[in-house]
Amino acid sequence: MKKIILSAFMLIGLAFSAQAQDISKNALGLRLGDNDGFGGEVSYQRGLSKNNRLELDLGWRNSNDVDAFKIVGLYQWVWNIDGGFNWYAGVGGGLGSWSYDAPGPGSSDSGTILLAAGDIGIEYNFEEAPIQLSLDFRPEFYFDSDDYREDNFGPDIALGIRYRF
Repeated sequence: MKKIILSAFMLIGLAFSAQAQDISKNALGLRLGDNDGFGGEVSYQRGLSKNNRLELDLGWRNSNDVDAFKIVGLYQWVWNIDGGFNWYAGVGGGLGSWSYDAPGPGSSDSGTILLAAGDIGIEYNFEEAPIQLSLDFRPEFYFDSDDYREDNFGPDIALGIRYRF
């Protein structure tokens, strides 16, 4: 019984020490991935506390037939792994607009996007320079009546690079 109680206290202490890190107050950069052609996003992170932050991403697409943009906001929890390595998870949502213009009569369409998103990833904050590298997975669930996606799901994997200040 004493071993169980001692183990429980050690696990609780480890959990609290793993959360005792400082995240950047601000970080601005790019998030580069490929979800429905949204290959690039301007990404901004705002630290809210030692363990929480808000991330805002503005993505756009301009191809031969489709033009689109979306903005996504995520609330994230951040946990320190070791040194400059952190992992994080979050939830949020977003909205956007798209238009499809293909050659030929009757082949144009447009609409809006409403989405719910999750987020999980890992990041490294360099000590020598104010740079942050991240890799994350963001599943997005779309709520639209305009047939933007037939399955209403978009997996998004991206590499991020941000300047911390």
